[in-house]
Amino acid sequence: MEAADVVAQAARELRQRLPTVPCLATVLGSGLGGLAEALEEPVSVSFDELPGLPSATVAGHGGRFVGGRLDGVAVLLQCGRVHGYEGATAEQIVTPVRILASLGVETLLITNAAGGVRPGLAPGDLVLINDQIDLTFRPLSTAAPTPGAARSERLGDPFDRVVSGAIRDAARDCGVPLGGGTYAGLHGPSYETRAEIRMLARMGVDVVGMSTVSEVAAARAAGLRVAAISLVTNLATGLSPEALAHEDVLAVGSAAAGRLTRILGAAIPRLEPSSQSTGAK
Repeated sequence: MEAADVVAQAARELRQRLPTVPCLATVLGSGLGGLAEALEEPVSVSFDELPGLPSATVAGHGGRFVGGRLDGVAVLLQCGRVHGYEGATAEQIVTPVRILASLGVETLLITNAAGGVRPGLAPGDLVLINDQIDLTFRPLSTAAPTPGAARSERLGDPFDRVVSGAIRDAARDCGVPLGGGTYAGLHGPSYETRAEIRMLARMGVDVVGMSTVSEVAAARAAGLRVAAISLVTNLATGLSPEALAHEDVLAVGSAAAGRLTRILGAAIPRLEPSSQSTGAK
C-alpha cells in the first residue's frame, strides 16, 4: 500500500473513533502527557491500533491520540512521538502529523523537552520557538503524501505568527513567563557533546532537542498553521555540573505540565476557526 493510502486509511479509522474532529491538535513531548488528564470526555486511540504507525519506545512517550475537550473546545492530543534514534525512518516520524492533516486538523501546536543552550535559561523555563535549525540530516521525501500538499516553499517561515501570538498572549494573561528562541533538532540518542553545544551557541541556538523539526516541516508542507513551545528540562552539556539523565527530563516535564496546560487552555479558545485568520503569516 502506498504511503498516502496508509495515511488516509489511518485518518479514516481515527475519525470513526473520535466523537468529533477538531480543527486543532497538540503534540506532547517528554513528560508532558499529563495534559491529557485535563481533557473532558477523553477518547484514546493507541498508535498500535492504526496502520502505518510504529510503537513509541521511549519512557514518557505514550504513543496514542486522545480526543476530547479542553475548557469546552474540541482538541486532539498526540501523546508521545517516535524518534529517529529509535530506528524510525524520517517518513515514520512524521506519519502522525500527516494523519492529523488528512483528518482535517488545521492548526498544530507542538511541544518538546529541550536542553537550554542560551545563558540564563533554567530547567522549567518555557520557550516559544520562533525559528528552527534541522541538524538531523534525515530529509523527508519532497512529495509529502498528503492531498494538495505544498513542498519546500512553505518552510522558509515555519511558525505562524498569529498562532504564536495567541500563545504569547495566553501566557501573559495566565501570568506564566514565556520567552522566545531558536530550536535546533539533532538526531540523538546521545546528549550533545560540549563541542557541539559550543557550535550551537555560535549558531544562535537557544534550545536543543531530538524532535520537532521534521514534524514542523511535514505540517507546513501539508498547509497546517504551526506553533511550538520548548520546555527546558536541563542545561546543555558543559553548562551544568550535573550529569544529564532522561529521568530528570521526565521529572521537570511533570512539574511544568500545569503551567503549560494553563497556557494551552487559554490559547486554544483563541484559535478556534471563528477567531483564526486564513493563511500563514
